[in-house]
Amino acid sequence: MFLDVKELAVRKIRIRKSYAPGTVDYHTGDFRQVEPLEVRATSELIEGQIRVTGELHTRLEMVCARCLEPVHEDVSREFDLFYRPLASMTKEEEERLKLDDTEIAFFEGEGMFLADILAEQVLLALPMKAICRSDCRGLCPQCGVNLNNEECRCESHIGDSRMAPLARLKQDWFKKQ
Repeated sequence: MFLDVKELAVRKIRIRKSYAPGTVDYHTGDFRQVEPLEVRATSELIEGQIRVTGELHTRLEMVCARCLEPVHEDVSREFDLFYRPLASMTKEEEERLKLDDTEIAFFEGEGMFLADILAEQVLLALPMKAICRSDCRGLCPQCGVNLNNEECRCESHIGDSRMAPLARLKQDWFKKQ
């Protein structure tokens, strides 16, 4: 759906739309959308800026950062966004951005696509690292076995080789005692 500035100048647009998995391009392969992206929003033109307010909901499949198993993450987000035409910004304004200006994004041309706005909002709602469960034990650093499913046969006290000189120093000290 394209949010056209000319159409928004005439009337406010109410949006109720569903995007099937695979129809929104998130520009990343870090996750997969497994349920439709449901959005309810309103778009209007206020003082030359496009304002988009609303909420979205979807479900994504990610990879656990510890054990690499699939994790399903519900994403829900409310948003209230302002977009200003890039052409309206002078060179002097570009050099002197105020704190309030950091909350305004820019668009080029006659408008913008709603899917681009939604993709950005989904990316902002993602956790930095997805974990399948709070007590996830992850993978063994030596053999790579998933410690949630089975125990590995690796030696449990493999030390850091960089600490070997300190370990010898400790042993020598205890021998002298």
